Amino acid sequence: QVQLVESGGGSVQAGGSLRLSCARSGYTYSSYCLGWFRQVPGKEREGVAAIDSDGDISYADSVRGRFTISQDNAKNTLFLQMNSLKPEDTAMYYCAAAVYPLGKPRPPTSWILRGANRYNYWGQGTQVTVSS
Repeated sequence: QVQLVESGGGSVQAGGSLRLSCARSGYTYSSYCLGWFRQVPGKEREGVAAIDSDGDISYADSVRGRFTISQDNAKNTLFLQMNSLKPEDTAMYYCAAAVYPLGKPRPPTSWILRGANRYNYWGQGTQVTVSS
């Protein structure tokens, strides 16, 4: 059973920083894509950043240059470093995983990032609130 558990959310003033973590367990796929999404009430879930098992990375235009996605494979942990936070970054942030069995092609992260339905597994979310 694949499990994703986020942590690191909180409240911060505009211009501040937060680092989100996502601990993953329960799968041994060598081909995968991990992503961060965010959602505010009444709006669709938005892709923020994605990284795949080859290290290919994509970002949403709204966060490029401010957010950095990375992973520690030894610790099975995904990170999202968020700098220069803005009030519009306020949302529930979710970690997600798309896994690909042996032989199944893996799409580029730029494509996977744009669709929440392209992921197989989700964490429970962590709230980020940025005040002005």
